[in-house]
Amino acid sequence: MNRSMFFLLVPLLAGCNVHSQNPANSDENVTITADEGGNVAFNLPFVKGQVKVPSGFMHKGDFDIDGVKLMPGSSVTGFSVFAKDKGSTVNMAFTAPASPDVVRSYFVDQFKQKGVEAAIAGDAVSGKTKDGSPFTIQVGSAGSGSNGTIVVQSKD
Repeated sequence: MNRSMFFLLVPLLAGCNVHSQNPANSDENVTITADEGGNVAFNLPFVKGQVKVPSGFMHKGDFDIDGVKLMPGSSVTGFSVFAKDKGSTVNMAFTAPASPDVVRSYFVDQFKQKGVEAAIAGDAVSGKTKDGSPFTIQVGSAGSGSNGTIVVQSKD
């Protein structure tokens, strides 16, 4: 089974712009970013590079915080992950088909149903995941809907 997974990765890596790094010169941090156009960049302690995935790859992203998913009809438009020895930060951008007030209310209601602490504060929803990681969901107007960013910080 593991051998078949390796063979699935070969075509993906063949399409990458990959450069090896000297781990002795590395800071042990991990960074991954992606944009709406399907451009993914990664910087790991042993390798860094870029890969192009289909542009619709993220739009159907299955993102959730403690079981709370994006509002139906929403699309992921970008993300970044920064991880170091003691902690990580995930940033995700999204669009939603409803007004900012409706989107914020959706998140608070969904978190309440899952038993997760969350409240509206200005144009954002703030709270803590079940494992204690703080999160903030900023939501603003965009055309006939909303756009927003989700930031989750972990100390582990």
